Amino acid sequence: MKCVICHGDNIEAKSIQEILTIGNDVVYVPLKVLVCNSCGERYYDRRAMHLLETAEKRLKEGKVHLEEVGKVLLYA
Repeated sequence: MKCVICHGDNIEAKSIQEILTIGNDVVYVPLKVLVCNSCGERYYDRRAMHLLETAEKRLKEGKVHLEEVGKVLLYA
C-alpha cells in the first residue's frame, strides 16, 4: 500500500489517540490504525470508524463514564 499523500510505502499499524470534542470537553479515544511513517497520514478502516461514531453518539447522550486526567483553565 502506498500513501495517497506522500506516495511513500512505509505504512504500519500503530496505536493512536483520536480526539473527539464534545462541547468544551476533549475526549481521547484509543485506536489502532494504519499510519504513514513519512507524513503521518492516518487510514481508518470500517471498524475504527464505527467505534468513533459510536463513541461520539454515546458521549453526546451522556452514557459514558469518563476518567478525568487533567484540567484546562481559561484566564479571561
